Amino acid sequence: MSDTMNSALSSVLAAEWLKLKSVRSTVTALACGAAMVVVAGVYAYYAGSAWDARDAVARADMMVTPPERGFLPLLQISLAVLGVLAISGEYATGMIRTSLTVVPGRGALLAAKAAVVSAVTLAAGCAVMLATYAVTRVVLGDRPMGFNGGSLLDDLPLLLASGLSVTVLALVGLGFATVSRSTVGGLAAVIGVLFVLPGFASFLPAPWGERFMYLMPMTLVPQIAGEPIAPIVAGGLPPAVALAALLAYAAVALGAGYLAITRRDA
Repeated sequence: MSDTMNSALSSVLAAEWLKLKSVRSTVTALACGAAMVVVAGVYAYYAGSAWDARDAVARADMMVTPPERGFLPLLQISLAVLGVLAISGEYATGMIRTSLTVVPGRGALLAAKAAVVSAVTLAAGCAVMLATYAVTRVVLGDRPMGFNGGSLLDDLPLLLASGLSVTVLALVGLGFATVSRSTVGGLAAVIGVLFVLPGFASFLPAPWGERFMYLMPMTLVPQIAGEPIAPIVAGGLPPAVALAALLAYAAVALGAGYLAITRRDA
């Protein structure tokens, strides 16, 4: 019985992997995510050129955002598309009925999609973050610009946490695309989590606005790595709590998707 269940699970995962890699949108989304490396490299080149053109006093006042932080939303949005299209594409074409016929367990189908999306986006997200880090440090050379003074070992927790945030947002897209049965609905949820919720925090009275900001994905990333999130807000959450808060986004979205797919007709 156990062997049969394992075989069936492996078959579902293999089928979902085949679906994901065979559509053109997957390659497009991965290419858009990888474009972060190029964009960050160009940014580092111009930042280095501006540094070279300034004297010592002007350099001390120069504020440069770390490229791997500044361009992270580009990667998050690009790969969130994978999570959204993993199911919204099937709803759009009607193939979801075939999928649910082949895999009657609707929860198992969603879990398989989530597993494949997680594996692909986590690997791609971490790879792009590491490549961005390497390229920008090479371009900047030995210019002491503040953020590039540490070693890879020092910065690795932040890079891995950033890669994890990419996966979480892809799962948010998958969950809410399942709820809405549309690409627009899934992408709207991702954009709302990334940009609308932080904007809402600015309207909350102190200290609730600041506390609300602790829970935003972009501020959870440095908190997971144990780094300060100032000047956005002061203070922060312990790394374990920040990690749990980030994963909760995926859990809520997939939970909503599970309820939607198991309680209504395709």
